[in-house]
Order: sequence, then structure tokens, then C-alpha cells
Amino acid sequence: MDLQLKGKTALVTGASMGIGRAIAKELATEGVKVCVAARRKSLLEELAREIVAGGGSHPAIVEVDIMPEGAPTRLTRDAFDALGHIDILVNCAGGSRPPLPLDAPEAEWADMMTLNFVRVRQVTHAVLPGMVRAGWGRIINITGKSEPESLTAASAAKAAVHAWSKALSREIGRHGITINCIPPGRIMSEQIRRKYPEEYRKAHAAKDIPVGRYGEPEELACLAVFLASPIARYITGAVLPVDGGLRRFAF
Repeated sequence: MDLQLKGKTALVTGASMGIGRAIAKELATEGVKVCVAARRKSLLEELAREIVAGGGSHPAIVEVDIMPEGAPTRLTRDAFDALGHIDILVNCAGGSRPPLPLDAPEAEWADMMTLNFVRVRQVTHAVLPGMVRAGWGRIINITGKSEPESLTAASAAKAAVHAWSKALSREIGRHGITINCIPPGRIMSEQIRRKYPEEYRKAHAAKDIPVGRYGEPEELACLAVFLASPIARYITGAVLPVDGGLRRFAF
């Protein structure tokens, strides 16, 4: 299938490792001119070499910590300067921390809400005017499960992204812009490897994941790239898990 992506441009945040890295590579393979952004420049440079070796155009690189005030403005300015315009935005920068006690300091809630919701919203709203002018755009948010196992600020923030994305889809659809969320299941990453030993991963997958294993970043990236394409023009405001059947809710 021709995804009709050749010549499009994309900004991918959180692109240094894991899911963001895989999405950037797959977009480049489809002929998209990519701007990759993350904190670790050496990993972005390594990614750029891989993209070029795979036949893609050399991506623009933005080294950025998204947390400081003003970071979304600088990031999107640098991306616009590099690409000329932004057709596709993939919000993959994010993170989580251990469960919070009931008396957790306000700062811990604020940090996770800022990283996982506020910055996602700010980066998106910074690129939206250009998409509206062009009459076309795609926004893909890499979020998180809606089945929290404990009290975490990241889960609350990502639920906020789902609700905000659904509301925003109703405002921007008439401009040819779609916005969708992909909550990953257990997708292999440096964080997963650090947090869950191999023995645990095998036992957990055998017990709770119908396909019997943890996923690979490329297995989520294929959905993100499809949603970024002109072909997916009638899919918006959706939350589409990629989890091997891990989650038990029906929708």
C-alpha cells in the first residue's frame, strides 16, 4: 500500500530511543523529511546515520529538554526553521515515576503533569496554526493505559491527553487535521529492560498477554505511520492501544 507520505514533513519528540526512534525511522523510510528531538544529541546523531543508511533523507536534529519554560516554543521554532513547515507531529516525549503516596508533594504532581500533558498540549498548539493554513495535518500522541494499577501522576496526565485530544479533534477536523492517541502496552525499551528482568517478562507475557510476548517498537510504529498518512483521513479522536491484547477492556 502506498501511504502517500513522500514529501511530507514530521516533528518527532522523544526520538532518541524506543518508540519515538522507531516511528522516526519508519516515517523516513516512507519518504518523510523528519526533525527528531530529544535530550541526548549523541543518540539523535546515531539515529540520523541509521536513517541515511536506510535510504532516508538526513533528519534535522533538535537537542532539547522539553521541561523548562519556553522549551516548546524553541523546539517548534527550530523545527520550522529546519523543515519549512510541519505536516505531522508525533508527541512521544514523556515519562513516568513510581506510585505516589496520598501526601506526595505538589511538585511531584506538577512535574509529571507538565511533562506528559502540558508540554504535549503546548507543542501541539504551536504547530496547529501552520496546519490550519495548509488545510492538512496529522497529530499522533503516544500516551498510556487507561487502567491504572496504582496512583501515578503520569497515568492522570495521559488520561488528560486522551480527553483533550478528543475535544481538539472536534475543533480541527474541518481543517483537514486529525489527532489520535496510541497507548503502548509492554513495548521493549531501555526502561522496560531496566525495570523488568527477562524472567519476569517471560512469565508476565505467558500469563497476561494473549500474543505471548512483549512488543517491539516497530510494531507500534507501523500504526503511527499509518495514522500519519493521508489514507487515515477518517480516523480522528481515537485511542488505539498497541498491547498484544494485554488490556481487558473492550473499548
